[in-house]
Amino acid sequence: MTEVDVPQTRPPEPLSIHIVKASNLDVCHKCASGKGTKGDNVQITVKVEFGEKVLGESPKVDCVPDTPAEIDYTATLNCSFEDPLVLDEISYKPVVLTVTEVLPKEKKQKEEKTAQLGQCTVDLLPLVKGATKHHYNLVINPLPGSPLETIPPEGPKPEMEVVISVQESLLEGTQIDQGNLMTLTIESLYSPPESWTMTGSQYAYAAALPIPMSADKETPVVFANGALKPSIDKEPPNRQKKWAVPGSAQGNSIYIPESFLPPDNIDDEDGEFKSKDDREHRHTAETEKLRVSWNTERRCYLDSLATKSFQDKIAKCRYWPVEVMRLPQPAAAKGKKDDEGSISYHGVAFVNLAPLLYPGVKRIRGAYKVHAYTDHAMHEKTKRKTGFGEEAGKIAFNILNRNSASPFPKKAGKEGGEKKEKEVKKGRASSIAQHHEHEASQTIKSDTGSEMEGQPPVNVEGQQYVDAKAYVMLEISLTRPLIPKRPPEELARRVAEYIPPRPLFPKRTDGAQRAVEDFHNQVGSVANLILDEFRDQFGDLLKVDDEPQTVEAMESRRQKLIYELNSSGKYFAFKEQLKYAVVKIVREKYLKTSAFEDRQELQTFLSELYVYLIDQMHVALGKFLALEDQAPIPKPLTDSAQLKHFAREAEVNGNYELATKYYQERIARNRNDPSHWFDYGTFCLYINDITKAEECFKECIAIDQKHLQGLLLYGVVCTLSERNEAAETFFEAATCVDPKSILAWTMLGLFYDAVNNEIGAEMAYLEANKLNQAAAVAEAKALRDDDMTKERLARGEHESEDKEVDHDQGGLAPPSVPDIKQPSPPSSDKPPTSARSGKGSVSDTRRMSASKRSGSKIKTESSTSRPGSHYKMGSQRGTPQPAEETEEPPIREPTPVPRCSIYMQTIEWLIEVKAVPFTERALAHELLSPMGGPTSGYHINYARLKLQKKEYKEAENSLDEALQFDYQNPDAWALMGHVKYMTNDVEASRDCYERTISFTSDAAEMHSIYLRLASIYLQEEKFSNAKNTFLMACKRSPSCVSWLGVGIACYRLGELAESEDALSEANILNNTDPEVWGYLSLVCLKTGRQLEAEQAYKYALKLNLSDYDLLTEIQHVQQDVGFGNPEF
Repeated sequence: MTEVDVPQTRPPEPLSIHIVKASNLDVCHKCASGKGTKGDNVQITVKVEFGEKVLGESPKVDCVPDTPAEIDYTATLNCSFEDPLVLDEISYKPVVLTVTEVLPKEKKQKEEKTAQLGQCTVDLLPLVKGATKHHYNLVINPLPGSPLETIPPEGPKPEMEVVISVQESLLEGTQIDQGNLMTLTIESLYSPPESWTMTGSQYAYAAALPIPMSADKETPVVFANGALKPSIDKEPPNRQKKWAVPGSAQGNSIYIPESFLPPDNIDDEDGEFKSKDDREHRHTAETEKLRVSWNTERRCYLDSLATKSFQDKIAKCRYWPVEVMRLPQPAAAKGKKDDEGSISYHGVAFVNLAPLLYPGVKRIRGAYKVHAYTDHAMHEKTKRKTGFGEEAGKIAFNILNRNSASPFPKKAGKEGGEKKEKEVKKGRASSIAQHHEHEASQTIKSDTGSEMEGQPPVNVEGQQYVDAKAYVMLEISLTRPLIPKRPPEELARRVAEYIPPRPLFPKRTDGAQRAVEDFHNQVGSVANLILDEFRDQFGDLLKVDDEPQTVEAMESRRQKLIYELNSSGKYFAFKEQLKYAVVKIVREKYLKTSAFEDRQELQTFLSELYVYLIDQMHVALGKFLALEDQAPIPKPLTDSAQLKHFAREAEVNGNYELATKYYQERIARNRNDPSHWFDYGTFCLYINDITKAEECFKECIAIDQKHLQGLLLYGVVCTLSERNEAAETFFEAATCVDPKSILAWTMLGLFYDAVNNEIGAEMAYLEANKLNQAAAVAEAKALRDDDMTKERLARGEHESEDKEVDHDQGGLAPPSVPDIKQPSPPSSDKPPTSARSGKGSVSDTRRMSASKRSGSKIKTESSTSRPGSHYKMGSQRGTPQPAEETEEPPIREPTPVPRCSIYMQTIEWLIEVKAVPFTERALAHELLSPMGGPTSGYHINYARLKLQKKEYKEAENSLDEALQFDYQNPDAWALMGHVKYMTNDVEASRDCYERTISFTSDAAEMHSIYLRLASIYLQEEKFSNAKNTFLMACKRSPSCVSWLGVGIACYRLGELAESEDALSEANILNNTDPEVWGYLSLVCLKTGRQLEAEQAYKYALKLNLSDYDLLTEIQHVQQDVGFGNPEF
């Protein structure tokens, strides 16, 4: 039993490095031997090394000119799985192949002499990724002093063919699916402390960060090869990455083959230093200041437990420490131990790894600010008690000691300093031992270096990083994302599972029933054509002849009709029209698809078919004649848009029953229009009928599975019902339906806020902000292009009108060329103000006019930020006047500022669709947004939300705040009028409405303003004003309510004819309004039309007229005129 419980370890797997052949090595023979001839052979051997281990050396092989040398040597590396870090070691350590020439023996020479020619490195990464075999063609890099250095660049490069393989994959099934491979790349430290110089004592520079290698242990990964470089030593555009542990590799072999640092755009970075001021600082730091360069890549294999630990630690605390430090250069003699491991200038960058928890994200890269290291700051940011500074310093010092003993100490100190062969051993031996006693040596570098009176420790040297605004560029990538992203296909499938799609049209049935129906339709069509022909020939005669029709006359007309049809060819056309329908009946009903072999059988079938067709013809003619006897159904007088307007009007007036009737009527007219279901669903959401709203949104999505707003609101309904999993599916599906929708991404972020998923919300808001910025850039570009087009047209027209004034305008012509090349940018100090005002047209006009007024100023300011001017002018960066004389490249356009934040755009839509809980959450974000805050737009939308919730006091307070920002905002005054109207403050509401319609610009929704102001005039018996105001509403968007108001006002003014016309218009738009029938009855009573008065009165009572005053008035008038009520 005990033997069964012991876990079995996989036996070691031999890893084969097979060197197949080498080519183009004969070119170095003469230089290597010094006295060989061209035809002599070159003898070489290849030594295979992995880390500090020598795996073997190939036998001597002769290299013949123009023929590859067949080496055919295999070295083996045993991969023992007892060590959990073996896969990690294979991932970041290369196999070094050193090519050595065996020189021919001279006279009296006892031992052979050798000369190292070159090296190449073999990357074992494909085997760690699960491959069993991989083929390489590697370039042999010359070693310092090697004859291979004399090969011209255009000459053939020495190459070596290598095959690496294993019998079974190093990774098992679960390791492939659940493991991960992390790649860490430390690029450079920019803008270091000013005290660092290229002269005097030289130091080494290291960076370190912890990486989880198991479920409960972390190992520090140290980059010890940092070299201080001057600004004139520019980085190449495509920088090649170096091996973290190159082993015995030298020269160009320390670089990883085919691995380069990609030049990313700053906008695509994930780090800090992305604002406008930071970009200027970065440009200066990267072009004018010293830097510490690493450009080193370190791979780390994470098993399933380490990956889960890494993910949990990021979720617990998103900031990951990357410590940077300065170390003394090791002495050549190893007698000095005092400075071993001592570090100075200890700083730390807190890298936000939260983007790695975004769905589908595998890589982050950016510039991260370096802070002064203290244990207090480390614990506050990362929840870690201490860092790895002391342990990392010792590891780095050991690495540097080994480098100092190498044959090329200077070169290795700068380029080959990544040699961390002892790193893994050191990490294994000491595990993650905590060093509590090293606090003073690494964090306290000042006279007051103790935590006196509870103050956090001070790191004076580290503070210089902060003063210099130092930052480190780094990249972290994974082979697979920590959080997989669901593909659009899966989301579409999940949506279809929740709400199956509904076909827009029923399935066609091409069976016998459909064939008979087609025959009926064709018979009716032909009968209609024959009837038209009959009317053309005999219609006039039948109208004049009033005598009874005789049989002879009818037969005569029948013969004439048949003759006309035969002679004109119409009979043949009618027969052809019926032919296809008859063929379908034969095929579908009688299942006859082949020719008859028996003539008798054919005759019997034709007789049976004839009888059946005659019977069906009579059936069809009966339907056709019956339809002709009925009056045609009139088309509705209102379309879908009008019905929606009537429903919104009833909704504003609080008549929810009438609004429901209009919404349902829209659906009844066209059940296959998703917008009809969507609008009805938003209304149900407003009246808090969540169940019916959910059904409406279901129908909307069933009709159109890609209805963006339907997906979003169904997600809102699921959130309100606490079905978060379904809600997330629909919100994510919306982002896949339209990946460039700001609304979809913002709604996804608001949902993640509701379920306390901070990282998911951060990801969604970040994507929405990117889209918002891109939209602002596109809009600014379109405006510039439009302005330039207008300028070209204006200039062309002016020149064509009068060519003689060209000499007068000669001074204006040259500036037009740079205007086209570099459009006028906005003034650098204006965008924040105009962006927050919320008025895009005004800000754009201001932006263009400001740029034209201050063209020279913009040019002067921009020239100071361009890299060319820095070097040309030196320290005189503030006097760019001489540079204006010369032609310069176009200046960089300032980044356009979006008109409003993503939250404000979403708020306006949420208020429109009455999603109250999400609106409150979006308003909270807008209040804290850098682009938002307590602006006029915020207070107006907050008041609109409070109006929907019928919280009028809060709405009034918010509108008071909005009017302090903009006293002439028509929307604010309109909403204030609504608040006063709903609280029965008639005089205040009238003043607000009058002020609103007096502005030059209209409010967002004027119809309700006109209706409520006119109703106030009716209450105050200002009938003329009421009539005019109602007519203004009718002019903009006529409705039953607006025409009814006109009718009432005209009736009170005694204009009975105009009143009747207006009431008739109202009755056409809605013939079920009892108040319209009541006033029509009054008008008919006043004009003496008894029958119409009684009829209108009966309709008013039938439709339940509830206005007691109107009923009383009608009865009084009936008593005065003596008629109108059928009851007496």
